[in-house]
Amino acid sequence: MVVDIPVLYGGQHGIDLNHVAELNNLSDTEVIELHSSGDYHVSFIGFTPGFPYISGMVEKLATPRLENPRKRVPAGSIGIGGSQTGIYPSSTPGGWNLIGQTPLHIFDIQNPEKALLKIGDRISFNPISETEFERWHQT
Repeated sequence: MVVDIPVLYGGQHGIDLNHVAELNNLSDTEVIELHSSGDYHVSFIGFTPGFPYISGMVEKLATPRLENPRKRVPAGSIGIGGSQTGIYPSSTPGGWNLIGQTPLHIFDIQNPEKALLKIGDRISFNPISETEFERWHQT
């Protein structure tokens, strides 16, 4: 199954986008284009309930995890940690570089069987605007 994940990249929703771009000698726009054109699949669920480790990211985007993890990463944040990307399903501590955020709720601890993502699922990241992001939150 292919799961489409809308993502608002950069700004307050992706505070490390510029850092990822600089470390990899890319522009912010190139990071977004590369990240949203990858051939992704969920290879593992772990770290915290519902956290998908997503493989298939282009090597040009590989970025080391933060030396000092954050105490709180907002739910829905899209991060890069090493050569993988992932989505924080809930607000937790975390050390990945945050490049965007999805308005989707990918996991509910009260209903884990209804998780949006499962091992083996293919993922498509689709850039959206701030207006589209806000529209998702109104529904």
